Amino acid sequence: MRGDATGQPEAERFELARARPGTPAIMAVINRTTDSFYESAATLDAAIAAVESATSAGAQIVDIGGVRAGRGRGISAAEEIDRVCPTIDAVARSYPHVLISVDTWRHEVAEAACRAGAGLLNDTWAGVDPKLAEVAARNDVGIVCSHTGGLDPRTDAHRNRYGLQAGDVVDSTVSGVIELAEAALAAGVREDRIIIDPTPDFGKNTYHSLRLLRELERFTATGYPVLLAISRKDFVGEAIGEVGPQDRLYGTIAATALAIEKGAALIRTHDVRATADAIEVTAAITGQGAPKHTVRGLR
Repeated sequence: MRGDATGQPEAERFELARARPGTPAIMAVINRTTDSFYESAATLDAAIAAVESATSAGAQIVDIGGVRAGRGRGISAAEEIDRVCPTIDAVARSYPHVLISVDTWRHEVAEAACRAGAGLLNDTWAGVDPKLAEVAARNDVGIVCSHTGGLDPRTDAHRNRYGLQAGDVVDSTVSGVIELAEAALAAGVREDRIIIDPTPDFGKNTYHSLRLLRELERFTATGYPVLLAISRKDFVGEAIGEVGPQDRLYGTIAATALAIEKGAALIRTHDVRATADAIEVTAAITGQGAPKHTVRGLR
């Protein structure tokens, strides 16, 4: 372990290899936006406070994004860089043990983010910019390979090609993320730094997203760590009823527990403490972990 300028041991940054099925890593959502569907940290101070809260609650990774996933005002690459890079730089200096992810589909933003201290590129738009994998390889950082069914960035899954409940959505999603993983390997990204994400809600209706979770073992069987980003998403709200993002926590935690049992290695969430509790209880039930305090009936 290295030392800092004071001679004190310097914390090692969380490594992707430590994210594994049974005891998944927690990726906290930090939105440097003004129009996110649920929570925003629109200022640098708000973002740092959100990181402090998330890491204190158990997050090992923070995912910093500068552009709302859905429709909205156009954001240039330069504006996106201005939003995310000062935050990444501040987090890298203040929280050296935390792995910083940047949520972007643009290689220019990814390059700037790596220089600022990012160690993971969360490409939620499925390789629409193929240069992103080159950036990951050049900077020796991780990359998330996702699936949108050909959806353009910031567009909705209206009249997607799978039909209402077509089962081939799972086949298409598995083959899509594997194709991107192979492209990342070909670009020079290390195999142990590639993550796959089925990407519920992106290019999919609620029936499709639910089916992806039902058959999550298809993704874990590939050998790549699986990231599940389901926090307060539309399919959760529609499974319950006509429920908005602010009322989707309990449904999200139910889906999260199922995903943990099925082998997800990373969970992206707005609600770190609730997710950490879900991981602890699920791991204790499955035998992947031990209960932390067991005195009931023993004394």
